[in-house]
Amino acid sequence: MRVGGVVRERLEAKTILVVDDEDGVRESVREILSDEGYRVLEASTGTVVPDLIRSERPRLVLLDIWMPEMDGIGLLREIKKLDPDTNVVMISGHGNIHTAVTATKYGAFDFIEKPLSLDGLLLTVRRALGESPTIAEKGPRAKTGKTKRRSSRAAATEVHVPALQRTLKKSVVISGHGLHSGIKTGLILHPLPPNSGILFSGISADATVPAHLDHVGSTGYATSLYGKGIVVGTVEHFLAVLHSYRISNLLVKVQGEIPILDGSALEFCHLIEEAGIQEQDKEWSEIALDRSYRLEIKGGESISAEPADVFSVRYMLNYPKPVGEQEYTYVFQGQESFKKEIAPARTFGFLRDIEKLEKLGLVNGGRLSNCILLDDEKVINTELRFPDEFARHKILDIVGDFYLFGRPVRCMVTARMTGHSDNIALLKEIKKGMRL
Repeated sequence: MRVGGVVRERLEAKTILVVDDEDGVRESVREILSDEGYRVLEASTGTVVPDLIRSERPRLVLLDIWMPEMDGIGLLREIKKLDPDTNVVMISGHGNIHTAVTATKYGAFDFIEKPLSLDGLLLTVRRALGESPTIAEKGPRAKTGKTKRRSSRAAATEVHVPALQRTLKKSVVISGHGLHSGIKTGLILHPLPPNSGILFSGISADATVPAHLDHVGSTGYATSLYGKGIVVGTVEHFLAVLHSYRISNLLVKVQGEIPILDGSALEFCHLIEEAGIQEQDKEWSEIALDRSYRLEIKGGESISAEPADVFSVRYMLNYPKPVGEQEYTYVFQGQESFKKEIAPARTFGFLRDIEKLEKLGLVNGGRLSNCILLDDEKVINTELRFPDEFARHKILDIVGDFYLFGRPVRCMVTARMTGHSDNIALLKEIKKGMRL
């Protein structure tokens, strides 16, 4: 019989080591976690941590990043060498997205800020231990099950396809600048369980906002999401990648604005591929349009969506020289088609508009390396990746905005000279018409 061994395994599964030189922090965390049924060990110095890892085998370490005797990042690396399966959550009162990115690169499961939020702490601990409920409960639940049609004549149709929900195999990070804010920012991507959805949060993850139409705030020059206590700007390029790679469950930690990177979505594709895609044991459904929806916008702009077997976008534009008329039709045939045809297309702007945008507090992070810049005669800072790169980039924006239902939509989108505000307006019409 292995009674003693079984008991020890159960104790280890519920054991959390709190490493912090502040007595008050350790006491508060111990009380919170003990009340939840966890076995809590404490250390006021990092020097004793390796011995505790060997003898007590905690499943989780809550580690202050600023330790008197040693650097928390160094201790993190030592812990991961001793026991790669021990999850480590870094804690800091002076953290920012770059500290969080560094910690994640060295193997930290997550990063949270002081003063600690009770909800944020417990949600992070439960995620780290693979327990439920998780942070995902704050987001909209993805729909699963067989094909069904609601009774209303204008109701939505869910198309059941043999597809499983997806998340990432591991956490990954990337750094950059926000296009409009100009701030140094970054992304930390964490896998989430089935039915979680795509959730954006700050560093501590005590407040989240779902990637959903109901949480769209501003749409001027970019799509932003607003939730209680959190704002996330310029989400469209990143969401286009999640849409195309069919990532359904993910926690995205970000400081204010998604980094613009090179102005395209290609680096986000590489980030998802670096993490690897994990299929999960729950199915999900696509949305199939029941009829055509169309918006006519003043000035000859228009956007429509009609029923189709696959998702596709046709975009037409007509700008002054040197852009001229461009048209491109994209038919989704899997992530590789997106990565090849649409993801490399970069954002663009006219030199004559820069002063106006700067007065609006926008494009503070604009660089010659992260957009296509045009004067009245030519592209002045780069070579185009496609002859019709401008039309393709507009399609990139639509692919991202159309993931704000939280599920893929089967339809044919046709747009002429439209932008984010028009995309969102059409989505709202579809939601109202189909009672989604």
